[in-house]
Amino acid sequence: MSSHTPDIEQHPDVTAMRRKYDQVAETPMAQGADGIVFLGGMYLALSPWIVGFTGHDSMMMSNLLSGLAIAVLAIGFVAAYGNLHGIAWVAPLLGIWAIVSPWLVDGGSPAGEVIASNVIVGAVILLCSLAMISTGMRRMRS
Repeated sequence: MSSHTPDIEQHPDVTAMRRKYDQVAETPMAQGADGIVFLGGMYLALSPWIVGFTGHDSMMMSNLLSGLAIAVLAIGFVAAYGNLHGIAWVAPLLGIWAIVSPWLVDGGSPAGEVIASNVIVGAVILLCSLAMISTGMRRMRS
C-alpha cells in the first residue's frame, strides 16, 4: 500500500496567495521601491570605487558583497515576489548592515566619506525595502 502525500504546491490557497503577491509586485509603489532598492544595492557594491576607499579591503568587500546581495534580491522581488516574499525581511537587514558596517568592519575610526556613503545608501535601502514589505502586507490583508 502506498499513501499519496499531498504536495503543498498544488494547494489552491498557495497559488492564490502567490498570485496576490505577484499583483502587489506589479503596483507602481512596489516597482518604484524595488527599483530604488536595486539602484541602492548597485551603488553600495560600487561605492568603494565611486567614493574612493579601495584601500580598505575589508570595507570594500563588505560593500561589494552586501550590495550585490541587495541587487539580486531586488531583481528577484521584481521577477517573482510571490515566491520570494518569505525572505523579504533580508533586504532591510542588509540596509541596517550597510549603516553600521563602517564601525564594525573598518574598526573604531572609519573615514568620513565611508560613513556618509554607507549611512545614506543604507537608510534609503532600509526605508524602500520596508515600504515594499508593508505594501505587500497591506494588500494581502485587504
